[in-house]
Order: sequence, then structure tokens, then C-alpha cells
Amino acid sequence: MAAPGGHPKDEAYLGAVIPKRIQRFQAIQSQQKSHLDSLPHDPIRVTLPDGTVKEGKRWSSSPLDIAKEISKSLASNALISQVNGVLWDMKRPLEGDCELKLFTFDSDEGRDTFWHSSAHILGESLEQTYGCKLCIGPCTTRGEGFYYDAFYGELGLNDEHFKQIEAAASKAVKEGQDFERIEVTRDEALEIFSDNNFKVEIINDLPSDKTITVYRCGPLVDLCRGPHIPNTSFVKAFACLKASSAYWRGNKDRESLQRVYGISYPDQKRLKEYLKNLEEAKKYDHRLLGTKQELFFCHPLSPGSWFFLPHGTRIYNKLMGFIKSQYIQRGYEEVKTPNMYNMRLWETSGHAANYRDNMFLLNIEKQEFGLKPMNCPGHCLMFQYRVRSYRELPIRMADFGALHRNEASGALTGLTRVRRFQQDDAHIFCREDQIKDEVRGVLDFIDYAYKIFGFTYELKLSTRPEQFLGEVVTWDKAEAALTEALNEFGKAWQINEGDGAFYGPKIDISVSDALNRKFQCATLQLDFQLPDRFKLEFSAEDETKLERPVMIHRAILGSVERMFAILLEHYKGKWPFWLSPRQAIVCPVSAKSVDYAKQVRDRIHQAGYYADADITDRKIQKKVREAQLAQYNYILVVGEEEANTGQVSVRVRDIADHSVMSIESLLQHFADETAAFH
Repeated sequence: MAAPGGHPKDEAYLGAVIPKRIQRFQAIQSQQKSHLDSLPHDPIRVTLPDGTVKEGKRWSSSPLDIAKEISKSLASNALISQVNGVLWDMKRPLEGDCELKLFTFDSDEGRDTFWHSSAHILGESLEQTYGCKLCIGPCTTRGEGFYYDAFYGELGLNDEHFKQIEAAASKAVKEGQDFERIEVTRDEALEIFSDNNFKVEIINDLPSDKTITVYRCGPLVDLCRGPHIPNTSFVKAFACLKASSAYWRGNKDRESLQRVYGISYPDQKRLKEYLKNLEEAKKYDHRLLGTKQELFFCHPLSPGSWFFLPHGTRIYNKLMGFIKSQYIQRGYEEVKTPNMYNMRLWETSGHAANYRDNMFLLNIEKQEFGLKPMNCPGHCLMFQYRVRSYRELPIRMADFGALHRNEASGALTGLTRVRRFQQDDAHIFCREDQIKDEVRGVLDFIDYAYKIFGFTYELKLSTRPEQFLGEVVTWDKAEAALTEALNEFGKAWQINEGDGAFYGPKIDISVSDALNRKFQCATLQLDFQLPDRFKLEFSAEDETKLERPVMIHRAILGSVERMFAILLEHYKGKWPFWLSPRQAIVCPVSAKSVDYAKQVRDRIHQAGYYADADITDRKIQKKVREAQLAQYNYILVVGEEEANTGQVSVRVRDIADHSVMSIESLLQHFADETAAFH
């Protein structure tokens, strides 16, 4: 039988694999249920966020049972719970006294779980429709939807396949399939997924002490750490967005997969709003606007490395200048470091072992070198080059050096995913007792910049993961300092338990643009590892002792290229005056006013602003219209009267009215508008 789209469906694979997996799942599930039933169902205390205590029974009561006690509405809307800081399925039995939180779709935890479960619905649809081998299906890292990678052999998916996929998903939703969970041994997992070499590889790579979990919804049995929503009926609106190719584990030498992206919501209204915003975003894609405004371009002879044209370079330099202007006020010292280092440096930093495939490597005089993908190891060398005293700390090093990362060609996406970029990178070397003040300073810097850009943002504290470097007491002190800094900062924040990097806790900053899309640009990451790897030391107040500094990775813009793209789309191509590459254009009414138009343009130039003059023979209405389309902030019309009085007729972009001003008044207005952004 052929699958929709004319591709032969592997009925033999489905017929052999699906029933076997379900049978094995049910057998293990039955054993585990019998075991739970045999355990003593002692009374337990379940503490809610407001301090209320509910009674339950060990190995019997579930978060859903507790939600039902609180209200029917909560029970019907709660998607996921958190038990003692660990995300927990709503129907999974509680194991003892605990603190319980419940999350709906309006929380990050609820949305991420909802979209992760939707990925399983997508996986079920793909497997049933095409007989493909499923690989991985997470919610996206941007927190907006989900995808599923799968191996289809020769089939290439496109949007013509979406109707069939969505129909299969709709069927799964209508059936209200429960998400069921079992824990399995490594051997059991290998047996269940023996027909899928991709899942087998994942299982074999799991740590030996890792609990392996398998979930089922309808005919889909999938390797997954979970957790999931109670059942598929919560997903009231589902749509496929796009299909693309991907490599297994991002390795171009491995199998070629097909990736299908999707989005889902608890109601159709929100899906319609999302799709409307998506269409709106397409109109303001930075690649389209960048071409239209002649800001940048990419050439096939240098993929992933962008050319910035004169007007684009104006914006790029303004962004860097904006950050640099704050460095003096905020105590940063700008440094310059090499672009290329001997691989011995990357071996010390750990990049050779963990990041080698993403680096550009060169052989020079029989020695291996690597272009730097990040600045931190170089800054460690700068700290290390002479003896440091506790009196010097904190040392704040800032660096706009060019970085190179060997991204797969298929992953390159405009200015947002590139191979060569610059970053407003800084590293703060400080004592443990300085962490709080330094973090607070970075938060203030982020707030200052993002208010100017017109971004809203969210803060999350990511704490010690299961696998970590350093001493627990050091982590506890650092997390306490971050918590204190966040509380003093005064903005709402959330805790993200166990999601810190292995080398230190961090604060995640998620910005939202005018189209309600979320991006992560800023970095605020503590690092205990690199100072240890490079054996960085400073003489302590007790001069007989040497101490290890704490390193803070910090960026406000992040990649300048990526921030450029985000801002271009955020402003929909209409740059604010202070950042605009086309701040003013002088349009003479006739040839008689051309000389005066040039004088006005030159005066504006001399005052430090970008101005042009349209001295073509077009009608004035045409000149004004073209200037509006080119997104000039100010259109200055001059005729004989303006020339005689030393004035200009001022039109502001997108405003029909105009006013007459002297050149001096206009320049003062420009200065005031620029100052308002700093």
C-alpha cells in the first residue's frame, strides 16, 4: 500500500513492530502496577504553594487526584505537575510527603510539556502514515512548538504531505489517548526498540545509572524521559508548519532524516492568532528587509559569513558603539585577542574534546590550530599573564573579536545562524563575595539596553544539575548570591531547578519582540570550570594564600548579527532615529533648490547624522514617496522660500503633517531624540 504522496508505506515494518511494542509495554506495565498495588498506601502530606496541606496516599494518590480536590476547573486544565522540584505526570502516583505545584498552558512548564506531548502525536501520525523510523521529537528550544525527526529512506516530505499528517493527528486527538509511563531496564528498552537502530543508539549512549522511561499513546510506544500531559484530547488545535532535512545527531556523515515542525494549542483561537502572526513575520523576514534596504548579503563563495553594505555597517557599528559607550560607565576594559590559537589551548579549555566538530581547524608548520569559536579561553590567558591581587578584582574584560563556528550548511539561517560573527562578549573575574554585586550590575545593564530596544524579557535561575563540577558548598553560595541579586533587582523571576550548566549556575534571559516571539540573546553564566582548568589564581588578602577566581560569562546583545536580525524584524524595517542608517533626506522641490538642499545635507552630516539629498528631476511627490518607502526617519522638503529663510519643511516618517523649522532647531531636535535613547 502506498502512503499519501505516492511513497510505499512499509506495512511489514508496522505490522511486525507496533503490536510487539504494545504487547511488551502492556506486560511491563501490568507487572509494575501489581508491584505498586502491593506497596503500603500510607497517608502522606501534600503541601501546595500557598501552604495548604492536602492528605493523600503513598503509591496511590496522584497530582490529578489532588487537583480534583482543589477544583474541577484546575483538574481539567492542569497539564503537568512538579513534585519536590521535579516535573511529574499528572496521573503518576506520589511516592511520599511532598511539595506540589500544578501548571496549565499559561506557564512555561505547561507549554513545554504540551508541545512535547504534541510531538508524540506528530510521531504517531508520521509512523502510522509512512512507516518511518522515528528518531527524536522534542519541543523546540525557542519554546514555540515542536518537531519530530524520522528516517524515511528516499522520501522527501513537503507541505503537500501535511493534510494527511494533520488528519492522522486529529484522529489521535479525538480518541483521547492516555499518555502512559513505564520504567524499563536497558535490556528491556533494547528489546522493545530492537527494530529501530536510532533508538538503540540512544539507549546504548545513556549513562548506566540513568532511569529509562517509555511512554505510550495509542499505537505509539516511544523512548522518552517525559513527562507528558494526561491525554491527547487536551490538544484542540494542531498544525504542521514546515518540513526540512536534518542529519542524525547533526552529523553530515550520518543518515539523512526528515524533520517536520508543528504547532499546537488548547483552542483554535490561539492557533489562528499564531498563524496570523507567522504570516506577519514572513513579511518582515530580515533577509527580505535586508535586501530591500541594501543592508547586507551573503555570497555562495563564503556561506554563513555575511557582507554588510554601507547602510548595514552603520547599524552594526551603532550597536557596537551603543554597548561600548556603556563600558566606560560600567567599569569594563575592552581588550583584543587573537583569532587563532594552537590546539593546546583548546585542549586545556576542553573545547578540543567537546567542541572540536564545530571548530575550523588549520595545519600550520605541522601544528594544529583552531579559529576561536568563543573568547573565554583567550581571556583566561590575559588574566593569567601576570600575578593578580585581590585588590584588582573584579576584572571585567570586554571583547568584540570575530568568532567562527563550523555550523552545518543546512543549519545556516540568515543572520540568526552563521559561521562568522561578533559578540559583545565579556568575562568578569571576581571573588566569591563579589558575585552578587557583579550579577546585579549585569542585570542592570541588560535592563537598560532592552528597554531602549523595546523588548520585554523574562528571567529564570537555572540551578545545579545532577552532574556538576566543583563543591556543593560553592554551588550553594553562588546560587544564594544569584538569588539575592535577582531579588534586589526587583523583577519577577522563576527558578529552573537542575537546568544549570555542569560548570556553574546561570540566569536565562528570554526576550520577546513586537511579534511576541521569544529569543535568548543575553548571557549571564557563572563558571567554576575554566578558572580551574587554567589554574587561575590571585593573591588573597592573606598574602600567603592564593585563591581561585569565579568567572562570569556575560553578553548583552549576544551575536551582533543575530541581534541585528531580531531588531530588523522587531522594528519591521522602521529603524528608530538613533539606530537608523537613513536618518534624513533632503528633497528639493526643483532644480533651483538643489544647491540649498546640498548645503542642508552637509550641515546635517557635519553634526554627525546620516543624511542624503535626492537631486533627481523627479516630481516632489515622487521623491517624498520614495523616501517613505526607503524608511528615512525625516524627509526635509526645501524650495525657494526655505532657501531664502534658512529653514526646512519637516515631514516625519508615517506622519502626513509637516512643520517648518530652522536648521538649528532641527539639529537640536535630532540631538534631543538621540539623547532620549541613551
